[in-house]
Amino acid sequence: MTTIRKDDLIDSVADALQYISYYHPLDFVQSMHEAYEKEQSPAAKDAIAQILINSRLCAEGHRPICQDTGIVTAFLKVGMNVQWDSDISVTDMVNEGVRRAYSHPDNVLRKSILADPAGARVNTKDNTPAVIHYEIVPGDKVEVQIAAKGGGSENKSKLVMLNPSDSIVDWVKKTVPTMGAGWCPPGMLGLGIGGTAEKAAVLAKEALMDPIDIHELRARGPSNRIEELRLELMEVVNNLGIGAQGLGGLTTVLDVKIKDYPTHAASLPICMIPNCAATRHAHFELDGNGPSLQKIPDLDAWPQLTFEVGSNTRRVNMNEVTAEDVQSWKTGETVLLSGKMLTGRDAAHKKLVEMIEAGEELPADLKGRFIYYVGPVDPVRDEVVGPAGPTTSTRMDKFTDTVLANTGLLGMIGKAERGPVAIESIKKHKAVYLMAVGGAAYLVSKAIIAAEVVAFPDMGMEAIYEFEVKDMPVTVAVDVNGESVHQTGPAIWQKKIAEQALEVK
Repeated sequence: MTTIRKDDLIDSVADALQYISYYHPLDFVQSMHEAYEKEQSPAAKDAIAQILINSRLCAEGHRPICQDTGIVTAFLKVGMNVQWDSDISVTDMVNEGVRRAYSHPDNVLRKSILADPAGARVNTKDNTPAVIHYEIVPGDKVEVQIAAKGGGSENKSKLVMLNPSDSIVDWVKKTVPTMGAGWCPPGMLGLGIGGTAEKAAVLAKEALMDPIDIHELRARGPSNRIEELRLELMEVVNNLGIGAQGLGGLTTVLDVKIKDYPTHAASLPICMIPNCAATRHAHFELDGNGPSLQKIPDLDAWPQLTFEVGSNTRRVNMNEVTAEDVQSWKTGETVLLSGKMLTGRDAAHKKLVEMIEAGEELPADLKGRFIYYVGPVDPVRDEVVGPAGPTTSTRMDKFTDTVLANTGLLGMIGKAERGPVAIESIKKHKAVYLMAVGGAAYLVSKAIIAAEVVAFPDMGMEAIYEFEVKDMPVTVAVDVNGESVHQTGPAIWQKKIAEQALEVK
């Protein structure tokens, strides 16, 4: 009989969550570097470079890879011969570990969890509770897999009940393009196949805890149908040409992970959950001999890359730019932004629209300005602001026309694509949409030289800030004519990949 002490689990959970906030798994770093080396799309290669540079900066500075430090999911396998030395439940121990991790003074993490999700949506202020899955197994140890999953990738999860005769490959091929780029590819796809609807979803999430090993599978060859399916789906998805950040390119996924379970004869449940470029998970085991702490990786494992400013890069001073100036900006063009911008995401946009409709004066003048869709991490030490990467822009689509029509806003900055409604509004009002790289939050924060809350301070990370930036890199994603790089880029690269395949044959 093994006795696990309360503080051993709490300390191990807290340590793991701090660790994964700033250290990518090394298998991910290596796979991303391989993708960088082979990428032929300049835009995608640049995006991957920013993700890798950001990863190394975070490993060195012990600050979050992404401003969205996630909702915590934990899988616990508890041995039947384990007893607990604790006055609280195992669930409470895990949540106390989360609480301590997200409030660590040297590396404060953003707290994104809201209670009363269908009502008031009030922040719990400590990122609890975690989502916890338990399995009671033979043995005298406790095995823990823990992850922090960002909302942008979690929101792209797909669940379907196929007919038994339907093709899983065809469904994935059809579905992945509908997910857009809000999940920040390149990442991994986790698939759960079988069981019931809820079992398939848990299997898909658990599959994402496994290391990237598709290259090993390719080398040795598949030994069962699931491994065959992994290889087939990997090829099919990358042939879509979606590429890094949805800009078009050779690598959309780094691996496809699958777990399956027996299912009813009339059913074929499938859940697909993507893991983003800030993939964060850790594993540890408790055996009664104290906490299990993560091992510090060797920084030499990270490639030494630099962000290169191309000859066609446009430098823009947002304090002086005019509506006439943006007429010449073209999709796919790299822009370095300097000057002052405002920030705002879901809650702020909802409040702004309510004020516009009520005829109230807005707390900030948006005319001729740019707004950045971001909810930053609180600063520590001498930081102006913590990691401040973009959030998924499509969530602001329903507010876009009202804001553009009533404020004279000139541009928006976020991640991933815009939907048809937003694109039509951008075209109508001759505005622009710029894309920052998701998964490069700490790198972006290095460009912010001043930050001040100017409205809605009670909203916390959803408040409206004014940032002053210097040389913040972005890509023109939708120009004043409504052309979207997220439509043109993947189409171009899907065609190129198909042509290359024909040449090989």
